[in-house]
Amino acid sequence: MRYGLALAAAIVGIACVPADAEPVVARIVAKPVGDRLIGALSRRLFPLFDAIGADPAALDRLKANPAVAAMLATRAGRRTACADDLTCITQALVWTPSESATLAAGMPEHMSSADDGAAAQAKREIEGINVVLRTFGLGQLPRYPQIDGAGPIDPSETRARLQAADWLSRTSRARSAQALDPSMDFALSLLDVSDRTDAIGFDPLTGGLNAAAVKRARSLDWKRWHYTAMIVTGVGPETPDTALSPFGKYHVRLAADRFARGDIALIIVTGGRAHPRATRFTEAEQMRAALIERYGIPADAIVLEPYARHTTTNLRNATRLLATLGAPFDKDALIVCNPGQSETIAGAAFAQRNLTELGYVPGQVGERLSPNELEFRPSPLSLRVDPRDPLDP
Repeated sequence: MRYGLALAAAIVGIACVPADAEPVVARIVAKPVGDRLIGALSRRLFPLFDAIGADPAALDRLKANPAVAAMLATRAGRRTACADDLTCITQALVWTPSESATLAAGMPEHMSSADDGAAAQAKREIEGINVVLRTFGLGQLPRYPQIDGAGPIDPSETRARLQAADWLSRTSRARSAQALDPSMDFALSLLDVSDRTDAIGFDPLTGGLNAAAVKRARSLDWKRWHYTAMIVTGVGPETPDTALSPFGKYHVRLAADRFARGDIALIIVTGGRAHPRATRFTEAEQMRAALIERYGIPADAIVLEPYARHTTTNLRNATRLLATLGAPFDKDALIVCNPGQSETIAGAAFAQRNLTELGYVPGQVGERLSPNELEFRPSPLSLRVDPRDPLDP
């Protein structure tokens, strides 16, 4: 009965509206849609620019800076002059050193969480954007072409990726720094259309497959253990359809055998979706599965590190995981791997490679206890955030 009265009242109300009255039109203010995948990639790779994009007031203040405004106008003119030439547009989006310095100088300090300040963080993130543009947009060979980069692709596919990245960078996205400059969204879109979004494939690392081990780690008495963790490095297969490489199977057997002695708190398996370039398998995930299924290692004893793409980042990322787990840095971990990789890690050339590629050494490689085992003392320097983390294009 009440429903009928309400409906009748509504009909009467409509009937009483004057015939010449203008219709009431709801005014809806359209807002940019959020892209969860690109948003997550943005927060991971370019956290400072992501924070700027999420703060309209900060964005407006930065754009109002006269030096920044003039520099951005020059960049916009450079893009406009390219017309529809996609290669030209991509090159135009690459930041010059002077443009990077100008934008970095105007960055609001309070928006950075970097230990060396907003300007330094901005320069690193801009260099990260440049690396993506050059590698995935302009075809520049990366340091390790068998693992990183877009690889040899058909010219028509190259054009399709550039065109899509250009269109996407011009299509509004919530929490984006597009209003400042489209280069970040162009770079993020290049990674997306190249299917290189594995930098966020296992987030958050403290959940999912790592949840049980993280829970156990937080109750560990680290003093009881001789080593905080066993770091088991990945070795990618040579063919894209192989889940776990021959050397990877050897590493897993070594890890299971060594863990059985009972003096290591946790196993960290480290290795991303790296080798060969077209693989769909993540090394660490496959090693974890083998440890559980083949050797009966409990899941709460294994921590997955699925982002490292090289031996340098194996150790850097494992160190960061140790910090997340609450492991003390004044105790050693143990690296377990094949003799060739072990010998490489122990050598002076590897320390120099870390300095070249990361800017620091992620830890001190100690005594080589056997052809398969090295002690490792992690360094707090590994906790520094860098735009190359965790993606090395």
